[in-house]
Amino acid sequence: MTSAVSGPKYLSVRENLRRRVSALPEHTLLPPEPVLCEEYGVSRITLRRAVDGLVADGHLVREQGRGTYVTRPAIRHEYRESFVHRIAGWSSVMTEQGAQVGTTVLTQRVVPAQPPVTAELGLEAATDVVELVRLRSVDGTPNHVAHSFLPAATYPRAAEADLSEGSLYEFLRREYSADLAHARIVVDVGTAAPDEADLLCVVAGSPLLVVRTTVRDSAGHPLVHSFSRLRPDVSQVEFEVSVSGR
Repeated sequence: MTSAVSGPKYLSVRENLRRRVSALPEHTLLPPEPVLCEEYGVSRITLRRAVDGLVADGHLVREQGRGTYVTRPAIRHEYRESFVHRIAGWSSVMTEQGAQVGTTVLTQRVVPAQPPVTAELGLEAATDVVELVRLRSVDGTPNHVAHSFLPAATYPRAAEADLSEGSLYEFLRREYSADLAHARIVVDVGTAAPDEADLLCVVAGSPLLVVRTTVRDSAGHPLVHSFSRLRPDVSQVEFEVSVSGR
């Protein structure tokens, strides 16, 4: 069974359940399978596939004779952005998982775009862009440094807005009704420069995961280009691909 909006039905059920359990106290029992099947209008096979994913992620625990109950992931510092059902920023996803997210804005200014950025955003050479650099932490532990670039003519308020809390993507939706429809992600490996090492509390030269993301609108026009440099010891990059035939 598939959903016209979200692909396979189990994915939309899992996403709904994930949000639901993130708002419940730990050790809360889920309703019995028949109740959930009726509520979501799915078969037991579909429901179990959705629940299996949440068990694997550490959001639920199955216990013989007791049922399935809410827990909290043992790994609380994963880098996770959701591109399965929506373009959701790291801050939004981590907050939904119950993590305490911290953001320190290191740079927020308008600068001429460098060639790699103009190429990703389809801009003329040296076009002004808003450069945003933020140190992100989870539960007090430095997680990654995020560098984001937006066309300054399109999103001028991004140069002055308070972006020390919340998601950049949500800000763009709220302030500009931005159509964040597609994302291209490239994962690479880099090494920590001395200034990054100090920020991330690692040794200079330590390996870092580098996640590059370009978000486009429904017509394919690039809106935002970002790259995040992550500590691999407290980060996990997850991809889930749905082939719907559309």
